[in-house]
Amino acid sequence: MSEDKDFDNLKELDAVCDECKKEDESVTQNLILTGFKICKSCRVSKTIFPI
Repeated sequence: MSEDKDFDNLKELDAVCDECKKEDESVTQNLILTGFKICKSCRVSKTIFPI
């Protein structure tokens, strides 16, 4: 049962942006900093255009 939890955690930590679905290194960094799985460019666009 603990293997299922470990797999779910690894799946959650992939470097794929939730907004644009592109893989980027900054996704993991933003997840740690902000709690959202978004890349650097999506974070900037959300900051400028917060819709």
